[in-house]
Amino acid sequence: MINALAGKISDSELEVMKVLWQAKDAIPVTDIREALQKSRGWEATTVKTLVSRLVSKGVVKQEKRNVFYYSPLISEREYNSWATRDLIEKLYSGSARDLVAALVHSDSLTQEDIAELRDMFRVEE
Repeated sequence: MINALAGKISDSELEVMKVLWQAKDAIPVTDIREALQKSRGWEATTVKTLVSRLVSKGVVKQEKRNVFYYSPLISEREYNSWATRDLIEKLYSGSARDLVAALVHSDSLTQEDIAELRDMFRVEE
């Protein structure tokens, strides 16, 4: 299960996690830095700080080879599941039904989206 600290992952730290999830295997900080320099324009010191924070929070593993390599200790799916539950709890007092109702009434969903959701919720007898 997800470490309780995972919920404290900032938006910037989440960008680092996305790089790690895409990598599939442990990667050195230089690879993380290169990816985030291209997509975000972040300096090496910023990336190193973010990676260090994630290691401290227990969501990223650091292993020494010729240089340090990093890998996620939680999957993207686990994080997304936790973040969704957290969102529902914070914004909708734990009611997933209220979240879905808000989506349906917000013009965020197309008719095709609504039809797909209807099919997902259809219970076979």
